[in-house]
Amino acid sequence: MNSDRPLGSVIQGSLSKGLEVKLHPDVSVEEMRVGKFLVVRGVRSHFFCLLTDVCLGTTNERISMNPPHPEDTFMQEVLAGSSTYGKIELSPMLMLTPDSDEGGWSPNSLLKTSSNNGLKTNGLASYQANTTGEMQLRPVKTIPSHFSQVHDASERDFRLVFGWEDDPHRRNFAIGQPLDMNVPVCIDLDRFVERSNGVFGKSGTGKSFLTRLLLSGIIRKQAAVNLIFDMHSEYGWEAATEGKQFSTVKGLRQLFPNEVEVYTLDPESTRRRGVRDAQELYLAYDQIEVEDIRLVSRELNLSEASIENAIILRNEFGTTWITELLAMTNEDIQMFCDEKRGNKASIMALQRKLGLLDELKYIRNSCPQNYVKQILDKLNAGKHLVIEFGSQSNMLSYMLVTNVLTRRIHRAYVEKSEVFLQTKNPRDRPRQLVITIEEAHRFLDSATVRQTIFGTIAREMRKYFVTLLVVDQRPSGIDNEVMSQIGTRITALLNDEKDIDAIFTGVSGGQNLKSVLSKLDSKQQALVLGHAVPMPVVIQTRPYDAKFYQEVGDMDWEGMETDLLLTAAESAKLDLGF
Repeated sequence: MNSDRPLGSVIQGSLSKGLEVKLHPDVSVEEMRVGKFLVVRGVRSHFFCLLTDVCLGTTNERISMNPPHPEDTFMQEVLAGSSTYGKIELSPMLMLTPDSDEGGWSPNSLLKTSSNNGLKTNGLASYQANTTGEMQLRPVKTIPSHFSQVHDASERDFRLVFGWEDDPHRRNFAIGQPLDMNVPVCIDLDRFVERSNGVFGKSGTGKSFLTRLLLSGIIRKQAAVNLIFDMHSEYGWEAATEGKQFSTVKGLRQLFPNEVEVYTLDPESTRRRGVRDAQELYLAYDQIEVEDIRLVSRELNLSEASIENAIILRNEFGTTWITELLAMTNEDIQMFCDEKRGNKASIMALQRKLGLLDELKYIRNSCPQNYVKQILDKLNAGKHLVIEFGSQSNMLSYMLVTNVLTRRIHRAYVEKSEVFLQTKNPRDRPRQLVITIEEAHRFLDSATVRQTIFGTIAREMRKYFVTLLVVDQRPSGIDNEVMSQIGTRITALLNDEKDIDAIFTGVSGGQNLKSVLSKLDSKQQALVLGHAVPMPVVIQTRPYDAKFYQEVGDMDWEGMETDLLLTAAESAKLDLGF
Protein backbone atom coordinates (compact mmCIF):
# COMPACT_ATOMS: atom_id res chain seq x y z
CA MET A 1 0.00 0.00 0.00
CA ASN A 2 1.34 3.37 -1.04
CA SER A 3 0.20 5.96 1.50
CA ASP A 4 1.74 8.77 -0.61
CA ARG A 5 -0.66 8.08 -3.45
CA PRO A 6 -3.58 10.54 -3.15
CA LEU A 7 -6.96 8.85 -3.31
CA GLY A 8 -9.20 11.86 -3.70
CA SER A 9 -9.97 15.46 -2.86
CA VAL A 10 -12.25 16.92 -0.22
CA ILE A 11 -15.06 18.69 -2.08
CA GLN A 12 -17.47 19.55 0.71
CA GLY A 13 -18.51 18.66 4.26
CA SER A 14 -19.17 19.90 7.74
CA LEU A 15 -17.93 19.24 11.24
CA SER A 16 -21.20 17.60 12.28
CA LYS A 17 -21.94 15.55 9.16
CA GLY A 18 -18.43 14.64 7.99
CA LEU A 19 -16.49 15.12 4.78
CA GLU A 20 -17.38 14.29 1.20
CA VAL A 21 -14.46 13.20 -0.97
CA LYS A 22 -14.36 12.78 -4.75
CA LEU A 23 -12.05 9.94 -5.74
CA HIS A 24 -9.37 10.55 -8.36
CA PRO A 25 -9.94 8.92 -11.77
CA ASP A 26 -7.21 6.30 -11.22
CA VAL A 27 -8.74 5.13 -7.94
CA SER A 28 -11.39 2.44 -8.17
CA VAL A 29 -14.38 2.85 -5.89
CA GLU A 30 -14.12 -0.90 -5.27
CA GLU A 31 -10.90 -0.29 -3.33
CA MET A 32 -12.84 1.64 -0.72
CA ARG A 33 -14.35 -0.32 2.18
CA VAL A 34 -16.51 0.94 4.98
CA GLY A 35 -14.44 1.10 8.17
CA LYS A 36 -11.18 1.95 6.36
CA PHE A 37 -8.78 4.29 8.20
CA LEU A 38 -7.79 7.30 6.04
CA VAL A 39 -5.78 10.47 6.57
CA VAL A 40 -6.66 13.91 5.19
CA ARG A 41 -3.60 16.14 4.91
CA GLY A 42 -4.76 19.67 5.52
CA VAL A 43 -2.74 22.88 5.31
CA ARG A 44 -1.93 22.93 9.00
CA SER A 45 -3.20 19.64 10.42
CA HIS A 46 -3.59 15.98 9.70
CA PHE A 47 -7.10 14.59 10.13
CA PHE A 48 -7.48 10.91 10.98
CA CYS A 49 -10.81 9.70 9.59
CA LEU A 50 -13.01 6.64 9.33
CA LEU A 51 -14.66 5.83 6.02
CA THR A 52 -18.41 5.61 6.70
CA ASP A 53 -20.02 5.40 3.27
CA VAL A 54 -19.22 4.78 -0.41
CA CYS A 55 -21.35 6.07 -3.28
CA LEU A 56 -21.33 6.84 -7.00
CA GLY A 57 -21.79 10.23 -8.60
CA THR A 58 -22.35 11.69 -12.07
CA THR A 59 -21.96 15.21 -13.43
CA ASN A 60 -25.05 14.92 -15.62
CA GLU A 61 -28.36 13.26 -14.87
CA ARG A 62 -28.65 12.22 -18.53
CA ILE A 63 -25.89 9.67 -17.95
CA SER A 64 -27.94 8.02 -15.24
CA MET A 65 -31.05 8.03 -17.44
CA ASN A 66 -29.20 6.76 -20.52
CA PRO A 67 -26.11 4.78 -19.44
CA PRO A 68 -23.72 3.38 -22.07
CA HIS A 69 -24.33 -0.13 -23.37
CA PRO A 70 -22.60 -2.85 -21.30
CA GLU A 71 -20.51 -3.82 -24.32
CA ASP A 72 -19.54 -0.22 -25.11
CA THR A 73 -16.37 -0.27 -23.00
CA PHE A 74 -14.90 2.67 -24.93
CA MET A 75 -17.69 5.02 -23.85
CA GLN A 76 -17.49 3.71 -20.30
CA GLU A 77 -13.79 4.54 -20.20
CA VAL A 78 -14.43 7.99 -21.67
CA LEU A 79 -16.99 8.81 -18.98
CA ALA A 80 -15.06 7.22 -16.08
CA GLY A 81 -13.37 9.72 -13.80
CA SER A 82 -14.78 12.81 -15.46
CA SER A 83 -18.51 12.43 -15.98
CA THR A 84 -18.83 9.47 -13.62
CA TYR A 85 -16.84 9.16 -10.43
CA GLY A 86 -16.75 7.57 -7.02
CA LYS A 87 -17.40 9.38 -3.76
CA ILE A 88 -16.67 8.46 -0.17
CA GLU A 89 -17.84 9.95 3.09
CA LEU A 90 -15.40 10.35 5.97
CA SER A 91 -15.98 10.98 9.64
CA PRO A 92 -13.00 12.89 11.13
CA MET A 93 -12.07 11.45 14.53
CA LEU A 94 -8.74 13.03 15.52
CA MET A 95 -6.54 15.83 14.33
CA LEU A 96 -2.81 16.29 14.72
CA THR A 97 -1.70 19.90 14.85
CA PRO A 98 1.18 21.87 16.41
CA ASP A 99 0.66 24.02 19.51
CA SER A 100 2.55 26.80 17.74
CA ASP A 101 3.93 27.46 14.30
CA GLU A 102 7.47 27.93 15.57
CA GLY A 103 9.87 25.58 13.91
CA GLY A 104 8.29 25.82 10.47
CA TRP A 105 6.20 22.67 10.67
CA SER A 106 4.35 21.41 7.62
CA PRO A 107 2.19 18.28 7.27
CA ASN A 108 4.89 16.60 5.21
CA SER A 109 7.21 16.63 8.22
CA LEU A 110 5.09 13.85 9.70
CA LEU A 111 6.13 11.58 6.86
CA LYS A 112 9.76 11.63 7.92
CA THR A 113 10.89 8.79 10.11
CA SER A 114 13.84 8.93 12.43
CA SER A 115 16.54 6.50 11.37
CA ASN A 116 17.58 5.87 14.95
CA ASN A 117 14.50 4.08 16.27
CA GLY A 118 12.53 3.13 13.17
CA LEU A 119 8.77 3.17 13.65
CA LYS A 120 8.99 3.79 17.40
CA THR A 121 10.33 7.28 16.72
CA ASN A 122 8.12 8.68 14.00
CA GLY A 123 7.59 12.15 12.60
CA LEU A 124 5.83 13.21 15.80
CA ALA A 125 8.81 12.36 18.01
CA SER A 126 11.26 13.90 15.55
CA TYR A 127 9.27 17.10 15.47
CA GLN A 128 9.08 17.33 19.27
CA ALA A 129 12.81 16.80 19.55
CA ASN A 130 13.71 19.51 17.05
CA THR A 131 11.25 22.35 17.61
CA THR A 132 9.90 24.40 20.47
CA GLY A 133 6.27 23.72 19.49
CA GLU A 134 4.52 20.44 20.35
CA MET A 135 1.99 18.42 18.41
CA GLN A 136 -0.87 16.59 20.05
CA LEU A 137 -3.65 14.29 19.01
CA ARG A 138 -6.78 16.28 19.72
CA PRO A 139 -10.53 15.97 19.23
CA VAL A 140 -11.63 17.33 15.87
CA LYS A 141 -12.86 20.93 16.18
CA THR A 142 -12.45 22.04 12.60
CA ILE A 143 -12.26 20.50 9.13
CA PRO A 144 -9.68 20.57 6.32
CA SER A 145 -10.03 23.05 3.47
CA HIS A 146 -11.39 22.37 0.00
CA PHE A 147 -9.30 20.07 -2.19
CA SER A 148 -7.24 18.70 0.72
CA GLN A 149 -5.84 15.36 -0.37
CA VAL A 150 -6.92 12.06 1.15
CA HIS A 151 -4.43 9.25 1.63
CA ASP A 152 -4.37 5.71 2.90
CA ALA A 153 -3.16 5.58 6.49
CA SER A 154 0.43 4.41 6.71
CA GLU A 155 1.93 2.16 9.35
CA ARG A 156 3.41 5.27 10.95
CA ASP A 157 -0.08 6.76 11.20
CA PHE A 158 -1.37 3.69 13.00
CA ARG A 159 1.57 3.71 15.37
CA LEU A 160 1.08 7.39 16.01
CA VAL A 161 -2.60 6.98 16.89
CA PHE A 162 -2.75 3.53 18.49
CA GLY A 163 0.80 3.11 19.79
CA TRP A 164 2.72 -0.17 19.83
CA GLU A 165 2.48 -3.19 22.09
CA ASP A 166 5.96 -3.01 23.59
CA ASP A 167 5.69 0.66 24.56
CA PRO A 168 7.60 0.81 27.89
CA HIS A 169 5.40 3.65 29.19
CA ARG A 170 1.98 2.09 28.59
CA ARG A 171 0.27 -1.26 28.98
CA ASN A 172 -0.72 -1.53 25.32
CA PHE A 173 -2.19 -4.75 24.00
CA ALA A 174 -2.71 -5.57 20.31
CA ILE A 175 -6.31 -6.63 19.83
CA GLY A 176 -6.19 -6.92 16.05
CA GLN A 177 -5.13 -5.17 12.88
CA PRO A 178 -6.76 -2.96 10.24
CA LEU A 179 -8.76 -4.58 7.47
CA ASP A 180 -6.13 -3.86 4.81
CA MET A 181 -2.81 -3.64 6.66
CA ASN A 182 -0.57 -5.88 8.70
CA VAL A 183 0.02 -3.51 11.61
CA PRO A 184 -1.25 -3.98 15.18
CA VAL A 185 -4.08 -1.90 16.61
CA CYS A 186 -3.56 -1.55 20.36
CA ILE A 187 -5.81 -0.68 23.27
CA ASP A 188 -4.48 0.98 26.40
CA LEU A 189 -5.20 -1.57 29.13
CA ASP A 190 -4.76 0.92 31.97
CA ARG A 191 -7.54 3.03 30.48
CA PHE A 192 -9.51 -0.09 29.62
CA VAL A 193 -9.72 -1.49 33.15
CA GLU A 194 -10.45 1.80 34.89
CA ARG A 195 -13.99 1.85 33.47
CA SER A 196 -16.63 -0.77 32.78
CA ASN A 197 -16.49 -2.16 29.23
CA GLY A 198 -18.56 -4.27 26.89
CA VAL A 199 -18.12 -6.97 24.25
CA PHE A 200 -21.18 -7.13 22.02
CA GLY A 201 -22.28 -9.02 18.91
CA LYS A 202 -24.97 -11.35 17.74
CA SER A 203 -24.70 -15.08 18.39
CA GLY A 204 -21.87 -16.78 16.51
CA THR A 205 -19.73 -13.69 15.86
CA GLY A 206 -16.95 -14.68 18.27
CA LYS A 207 -17.75 -12.75 21.46
CA SER A 208 -16.21 -15.48 23.61
CA PHE A 209 -12.98 -15.41 21.60
CA LEU A 210 -12.82 -11.62 21.85
CA THR A 211 -13.41 -11.81 25.60
CA ARG A 212 -10.77 -14.49 26.05
CA LEU A 213 -8.35 -12.35 24.05
CA LEU A 214 -8.98 -9.29 26.24
CA LEU A 215 -8.68 -11.28 29.46
CA SER A 216 -5.39 -12.76 28.25
CA GLY A 217 -4.07 -9.26 27.62
CA ILE A 218 -5.10 -8.05 31.09
CA ILE A 219 -3.41 -11.06 32.71
CA ARG A 220 -0.25 -10.84 30.61
CA LYS A 221 0.18 -7.10 31.17
CA GLN A 222 -0.89 -7.30 34.86
CA ALA A 223 -3.33 -4.44 34.36
CA ALA A 224 -5.87 -5.83 36.87
CA VAL A 225 -7.09 -9.00 38.53
CA ASN A 226 -10.05 -10.81 36.99
CA LEU A 227 -13.10 -12.52 38.43
CA ILE A 228 -14.82 -14.34 35.58
CA PHE A 229 -18.28 -15.85 35.92
CA ASP A 230 -17.96 -18.50 33.22
CA MET A 231 -21.53 -19.53 32.43
CA HIS A 232 -20.73 -21.97 29.62
CA SER A 233 -17.26 -23.15 30.74
CA GLU A 234 -15.45 -21.34 27.90
CA TYR A 235 -12.71 -19.33 29.64
CA GLY A 236 -11.06 -21.44 32.33
CA TRP A 237 -10.13 -24.59 30.44
CA GLU A 238 -10.13 -25.55 26.77
CA ALA A 239 -13.22 -24.77 24.70
CA ALA A 240 -14.48 -25.91 21.32
CA THR A 241 -14.17 -23.68 18.28
CA GLU A 242 -16.97 -23.08 15.82
CA GLY A 243 -16.77 -24.60 12.36
CA LYS A 244 -17.25 -27.83 10.44
CA GLN A 245 -14.09 -29.40 11.80
CA PHE A 246 -13.95 -29.92 15.56
CA SER A 247 -11.01 -28.37 17.38
CA THR A 248 -10.32 -26.75 20.72
CA VAL A 249 -8.46 -23.71 22.00
CA LYS A 250 -6.67 -23.29 25.29
CA GLY A 251 -8.31 -21.68 28.28
CA LEU A 252 -6.80 -19.10 30.61
CA ARG A 253 -5.78 -21.71 33.18
CA GLN A 254 -3.70 -23.51 30.53
CA LEU A 255 -2.08 -20.33 29.24
CA PHE A 256 -1.35 -18.88 32.68
CA PRO A 257 -1.15 -21.84 35.09
CA ASN A 258 0.53 -19.82 37.85
CA GLU A 259 -1.83 -16.86 37.66
CA VAL A 260 -5.27 -18.37 37.01
CA GLU A 261 -7.32 -20.64 39.29
CA VAL A 262 -10.65 -22.32 38.61
CA TYR A 263 -13.58 -22.70 41.00
CA THR A 264 -16.51 -24.92 40.10
CA LEU A 265 -20.12 -25.22 41.20
CA ASP A 266 -20.31 -28.68 39.57
CA PRO A 267 -17.19 -30.71 40.44
CA GLU A 268 -18.34 -33.80 38.52
CA SER A 269 -18.78 -31.89 35.26
CA THR A 270 -15.45 -30.14 35.72
CA ARG A 271 -13.62 -33.42 36.30
CA ARG A 272 -15.20 -34.97 33.20
CA ARG A 273 -13.77 -32.12 31.14
CA GLY A 274 -10.28 -32.83 32.45
CA VAL A 275 -9.84 -29.56 34.33
CA ARG A 276 -6.91 -29.80 36.71
CA ASP A 277 -6.89 -28.57 40.29
CA ALA A 278 -10.36 -27.01 40.19
CA GLN A 279 -11.64 -26.02 43.62
CA GLU A 280 -15.20 -26.66 44.75
CA LEU A 281 -17.44 -23.73 45.57
CA TYR A 282 -20.63 -23.76 47.62
CA LEU A 283 -23.17 -21.22 48.84
CA ALA A 284 -25.09 -21.33 52.11
CA TYR A 285 -28.65 -20.18 52.66
CA ASP A 286 -27.48 -17.57 55.15
CA GLN A 287 -25.51 -15.86 52.34
CA ILE A 288 -28.64 -15.27 50.24
CA GLU A 289 -30.41 -12.00 50.89
CA VAL A 290 -33.79 -10.71 49.80
CA GLU A 291 -32.13 -8.59 47.11
CA ASP A 292 -30.72 -11.77 45.56
CA ILE A 293 -34.14 -13.40 45.55
CA ARG A 294 -35.67 -10.29 44.00
CA LEU A 295 -33.15 -10.51 41.13
CA VAL A 296 -34.24 -14.08 40.27
CA SER A 297 -37.94 -13.52 40.95
CA ARG A 298 -38.66 -14.07 37.24
CA GLU A 299 -36.88 -17.43 37.26
CA LEU A 300 -38.69 -18.46 40.49
CA ASN A 301 -41.99 -16.94 39.35
CA LEU A 302 -42.31 -14.88 42.53
CA SER A 303 -44.81 -12.06 42.92
CA GLU A 304 -44.03 -8.70 44.48
CA ALA A 305 -46.21 -9.73 47.45
CA SER A 306 -43.89 -12.72 48.08
CA ILE A 307 -40.86 -10.41 48.02
CA GLU A 308 -42.52 -8.09 50.55
CA ASN A 309 -43.20 -11.03 52.85
CA ALA A 310 -39.59 -12.18 52.42
CA ILE A 311 -38.56 -8.81 53.88
CA ILE A 312 -40.83 -9.46 56.90
CA LEU A 313 -39.19 -12.86 57.39
CA ARG A 314 -35.70 -11.36 57.03
CA ASN A 315 -36.51 -8.69 59.63
CA GLU A 316 -37.66 -11.39 62.04
CA PHE A 317 -35.03 -14.12 61.55
CA GLY A 318 -32.04 -12.25 60.11
CA THR A 319 -29.62 -14.21 57.92
CA THR A 320 -31.33 -17.56 58.69
CA TRP A 321 -34.67 -16.48 57.22
CA ILE A 322 -34.61 -18.99 54.33
CA THR A 323 -33.70 -21.91 56.61
CA GLU A 324 -36.45 -20.94 59.06
CA LEU A 325 -38.99 -20.56 56.26
CA LEU A 326 -38.24 -23.94 54.68
CA ALA A 327 -38.62 -25.61 58.10
CA MET A 328 -42.04 -24.05 58.82
CA THR A 329 -45.26 -26.08 58.85
CA ASN A 330 -48.61 -24.64 57.83
CA GLU A 331 -49.38 -24.01 61.49
CA ASP A 332 -46.08 -22.20 61.96
CA ILE A 333 -46.81 -19.98 58.97
CA GLN A 334 -50.28 -19.19 60.31
CA MET A 335 -48.89 -18.24 63.73
CA PHE A 336 -46.20 -16.09 62.12
CA CYS A 337 -48.76 -14.26 59.97
CA ASP A 338 -50.99 -13.63 62.99
CA GLU A 339 -48.09 -12.12 64.95
CA LYS A 340 -46.25 -10.24 62.19
CA ARG A 341 -49.12 -9.39 59.87
CA GLY A 342 -47.75 -11.43 57.02
CA ASN A 343 -49.78 -12.88 54.17
CA LYS A 344 -50.16 -16.63 54.51
CA ALA A 345 -50.75 -17.35 50.82
CA SER A 346 -47.70 -15.31 49.77
CA ILE A 347 -45.43 -16.90 52.38
CA MET A 348 -46.58 -20.40 51.43
CA ALA A 349 -45.90 -19.61 47.75
CA LEU A 350 -42.49 -18.24 48.72
CA GLN A 351 -41.72 -21.38 50.71
CA ARG A 352 -42.78 -23.65 47.85
CA LYS A 353 -40.70 -21.84 45.24
CA LEU A 354 -37.61 -21.38 47.39
CA GLY A 355 -37.72 -25.12 47.84
CA LEU A 356 -36.33 -25.27 44.30
CA LEU A 357 -33.01 -24.07 45.73
CA ASP A 358 -32.65 -27.42 47.50
CA GLU A 359 -32.26 -29.02 44.09
CA LEU A 360 -29.18 -26.95 43.26
CA LYS A 361 -25.95 -28.88 43.75
CA TYR A 362 -24.00 -26.03 45.27
CA ILE A 363 -26.50 -24.89 47.94
CA ARG A 364 -25.82 -26.00 51.52
CA ASN A 365 -27.44 -25.28 54.85
CA SER A 366 -23.99 -24.19 56.00
CA CYS A 367 -20.63 -24.02 54.22
CA PRO A 368 -17.51 -25.72 55.59
CA GLN A 369 -15.48 -22.58 54.90
CA ASN A 370 -15.88 -18.94 53.99
CA TYR A 371 -15.51 -19.09 50.22
CA VAL A 372 -16.04 -15.36 49.79
CA LYS A 373 -13.08 -14.63 52.07
CA GLN A 374 -11.03 -17.24 50.20
CA ILE A 375 -11.84 -15.59 46.87
CA LEU A 376 -10.97 -12.15 48.25
CA ASP A 377 -7.65 -13.40 49.61
CA LYS A 378 -6.72 -14.83 46.21
CA LEU A 379 -7.69 -11.64 44.41
CA ASN A 380 -5.60 -9.65 46.87
CA ALA A 381 -2.69 -11.97 46.08
CA GLY A 382 -3.01 -11.17 42.38
CA LYS A 383 -4.71 -14.40 41.28
CA HIS A 384 -7.24 -14.41 38.46
CA LEU A 385 -10.29 -16.54 39.20
CA VAL A 386 -12.67 -18.35 36.85
CA ILE A 387 -15.94 -19.65 38.34
CA GLU A 388 -17.36 -22.48 36.22
CA PHE A 389 -21.01 -23.51 36.39
CA GLY A 390 -20.90 -26.84 34.57
CA SER A 391 -24.39 -28.38 34.43
CA GLN A 392 -25.64 -25.55 36.68
CA SER A 393 -25.53 -23.09 33.78
CA ASN A 394 -29.20 -22.12 33.95
CA MET A 395 -30.15 -18.47 34.44
CA LEU A 396 -31.37 -19.08 38.00
CA SER A 397 -27.98 -20.36 39.12
CA TYR A 398 -25.97 -17.89 37.10
CA MET A 399 -27.82 -14.82 38.32
CA LEU A 400 -28.05 -16.01 41.92
CA VAL A 401 -24.39 -16.99 42.36
CA THR A 402 -23.03 -14.03 40.43
CA ASN A 403 -25.07 -11.53 42.41
CA VAL A 404 -24.36 -13.11 45.83
CA LEU A 405 -20.59 -13.22 45.34
CA THR A 406 -20.25 -9.88 43.58
CA ARG A 407 -22.27 -8.04 46.21
CA ARG A 408 -20.04 -9.31 49.01
CA ILE A 409 -16.83 -8.71 47.08
CA HIS A 410 -17.91 -5.18 46.20
CA ARG A 411 -18.74 -4.52 49.86
CA ALA A 412 -15.22 -5.61 50.84
CA TYR A 413 -13.70 -3.39 48.14
CA VAL A 414 -15.68 -0.40 49.37
CA GLU A 415 -14.27 -0.90 52.86
CA LYS A 416 -10.71 -1.29 51.55
CA SER A 417 -11.08 1.79 49.35
CA GLU A 418 -12.23 3.88 52.30
CA VAL A 419 -9.19 2.77 54.29
CA PHE A 420 -6.93 3.70 51.37
CA LEU A 421 -8.54 7.13 51.03
CA GLN A 422 -7.94 7.71 54.71
CA THR A 423 -4.32 6.50 54.95
CA LYS A 424 -3.11 7.43 51.43
CA ASN A 425 -0.69 4.53 51.86
CA PRO A 426 0.03 2.78 48.53
CA ARG A 427 0.10 -0.54 50.38
CA ASP A 428 -3.57 -0.09 51.25
CA ARG A 429 -4.59 0.54 47.65
CA PRO A 430 -6.89 -2.28 46.42
CA ARG A 431 -5.90 -4.12 43.27
CA GLN A 432 -7.99 -3.06 40.29
CA LEU A 433 -10.65 -5.74 39.77
CA VAL A 434 -12.48 -6.57 36.54
CA ILE A 435 -15.61 -8.72 36.88
CA THR A 436 -16.74 -10.50 33.71
CA ILE A 437 -20.43 -11.38 33.32
CA GLU A 438 -22.31 -12.92 30.40
CA GLU A 439 -25.96 -12.37 29.45
CA ALA A 440 -25.46 -8.91 30.92
CA HIS A 441 -28.89 -7.58 29.91
CA ARG A 442 -30.46 -9.90 32.50
CA PHE A 443 -28.58 -8.03 35.25
CA LEU A 444 -28.68 -4.56 33.77
CA ASP A 445 -32.09 -4.09 32.18
CA SER A 446 -34.18 -1.08 33.18
CA ALA A 447 -36.45 -3.15 35.45
CA THR A 448 -33.69 -4.65 37.63
CA VAL A 449 -30.64 -2.41 37.26
CA ARG A 450 -31.47 -0.47 40.43
CA GLN A 451 -31.75 -3.70 42.43
CA THR A 452 -28.49 -5.38 41.42
CA ILE A 453 -24.95 -4.71 42.47
CA PHE A 454 -23.93 -4.62 38.81
CA GLY A 455 -25.91 -1.46 38.14
CA THR A 456 -24.15 0.13 41.12
CA ILE A 457 -20.70 -0.90 39.84
CA ALA A 458 -21.41 0.35 36.31
CA ARG A 459 -22.52 3.76 37.57
CA GLU A 460 -19.62 4.11 40.03
CA MET A 461 -17.04 3.71 37.27
CA ARG A 462 -13.66 3.31 39.01
CA LYS A 463 -14.57 4.85 42.37
CA TYR A 464 -13.94 1.65 44.35
CA PHE A 465 -11.45 -0.03 41.95
CA VAL A 466 -14.08 -2.46 40.62
CA THR A 467 -15.31 -2.43 37.01
CA LEU A 468 -17.32 -4.75 34.77
CA LEU A 469 -16.62 -6.49 31.49
CA VAL A 470 -20.10 -7.25 30.15
CA VAL A 471 -20.62 -9.75 27.34
CA ASP A 472 -23.97 -9.65 25.56
CA GLN A 473 -25.75 -10.21 22.26
CA ARG A 474 -28.61 -7.85 23.12
CA PRO A 475 -27.17 -4.45 24.09
CA SER A 476 -30.61 -2.90 23.58
CA GLY A 477 -31.73 -4.80 26.69
CA ILE A 478 -29.23 -2.91 28.87
CA ASP A 479 -30.42 0.23 30.60
CA ASN A 480 -29.49 3.40 28.69
CA GLU A 481 -27.86 5.03 31.72
CA VAL A 482 -25.62 2.00 32.16
CA MET A 483 -24.75 1.88 28.45
CA SER A 484 -23.73 5.53 28.59
CA GLN A 485 -21.21 4.60 31.32
CA ILE A 486 -19.62 1.77 29.30
CA GLY A 487 -16.11 3.06 28.63
CA THR A 488 -14.92 0.90 25.74
CA ARG A 489 -17.19 -1.03 23.41
CA ILE A 490 -15.86 -3.84 21.26
CA THR A 491 -18.66 -4.79 18.93
CA ALA A 492 -18.92 -7.57 16.38
CA LEU A 493 -21.72 -7.75 13.81
CA LEU A 494 -25.20 -6.66 14.92
CA ASN A 495 -28.24 -6.62 12.65
CA ASP A 496 -31.03 -5.40 14.89
CA GLU A 497 -31.53 -1.63 14.65
CA LYS A 498 -32.29 -1.32 18.37
CA ASP A 499 -29.03 -3.09 19.25
CA ILE A 500 -27.05 -0.89 16.87
CA ASP A 501 -28.62 2.24 18.36
CA ALA A 502 -27.78 1.01 21.87
CA ILE A 503 -24.08 0.64 21.02
CA PHE A 504 -23.84 4.36 20.26
CA THR A 505 -25.71 5.53 23.36
CA GLY A 506 -23.76 8.49 24.74
CA VAL A 507 -21.27 8.44 21.82
CA SER A 508 -20.67 11.74 20.05
CA GLY A 509 -21.00 11.33 16.29
CA GLY A 510 -22.38 7.83 16.64
CA GLN A 511 -24.84 8.34 13.79
CA ASN A 512 -21.99 8.31 11.26
CA LEU A 513 -20.70 4.99 12.59
CA LYS A 514 -23.92 2.98 12.36
CA SER A 515 -23.33 2.05 8.75
CA VAL A 516 -19.84 0.84 9.67
CA LEU A 517 -21.18 -1.53 12.32
CA SER A 518 -23.88 -3.00 10.12
CA LYS A 519 -21.35 -3.81 7.35
CA LEU A 520 -18.95 -5.90 9.41
CA ASP A 521 -18.23 -9.49 8.42
CA SER A 522 -19.89 -12.12 10.58
CA LYS A 523 -16.55 -13.49 11.81
CA GLN A 524 -13.35 -11.98 13.21
CA GLN A 525 -14.23 -8.34 12.65
CA ALA A 526 -15.17 -5.76 15.26
CA LEU A 527 -15.63 -2.05 15.76
CA VAL A 528 -13.63 -0.74 18.71
CA LEU A 529 -14.51 2.63 20.20
CA GLY A 530 -14.37 4.39 23.53
CA HIS A 531 -12.09 5.19 26.41
CA ALA A 532 -9.22 2.77 25.67
CA VAL A 533 -8.64 3.81 22.03
CA PRO A 534 -7.98 7.32 20.68
CA MET A 535 -10.59 6.93 17.92
CA PRO A 536 -13.06 4.32 16.62
CA VAL A 537 -11.48 1.70 14.39
CA VAL A 538 -12.60 -1.43 12.56
CA ILE A 539 -10.26 -4.35 13.13
CA GLN A 540 -9.62 -7.87 11.98
CA THR A 541 -9.45 -9.46 15.41
CA ARG A 542 -6.22 -11.05 16.52
CA PRO A 543 -6.29 -14.84 16.07
CA TYR A 544 -6.43 -16.86 19.26
CA ASP A 545 -4.15 -19.65 18.11
CA ALA A 546 -0.75 -21.29 18.60
CA LYS A 547 1.07 -18.12 17.57
CA PHE A 548 -0.86 -16.17 20.18
CA TYR A 549 -0.03 -18.79 22.82
CA GLN A 550 3.65 -18.28 22.06
CA GLU A 551 3.35 -14.49 22.22
CA VAL A 552 1.73 -14.52 25.66
CA GLY A 553 4.44 -16.81 27.00
CA ASP A 554 2.79 -20.23 26.97
CA MET A 555 5.47 -22.90 27.30
CA ASP A 556 3.45 -25.64 25.59
CA TRP A 557 2.68 -23.76 22.38
CA GLU A 558 5.00 -25.88 20.23
CA GLY A 559 3.01 -29.01 20.99
CA MET A 560 -0.22 -27.22 20.15
CA GLU A 561 1.28 -25.92 16.90
CA THR A 562 2.31 -29.45 15.93
CA ASP A 563 -1.23 -30.68 16.63
CA LEU A 564 -2.67 -27.93 14.46
CA LEU A 565 -0.31 -28.76 11.59
CA LEU A 566 -1.18 -32.46 11.83
CA THR A 567 -4.88 -31.61 11.84
CA ALA A 568 -4.42 -29.43 8.75
CA ALA A 569 -2.49 -32.23 7.01
CA GLU A 570 -5.21 -34.78 7.78
CA SER A 571 -7.84 -32.35 6.49
CA ALA A 572 -5.87 -31.91 3.25
CA LYS A 573 -5.73 -35.69 2.76
CA LEU A 574 -9.48 -35.93 3.17
CA ASP A 575 -10.03 -33.13 0.65
CA LEU A 576 -7.82 -34.94 -1.88
CA GLY A 577 -9.65 -38.23 -1.32
CA PHE A 578 -6.75 -40.12 0.34
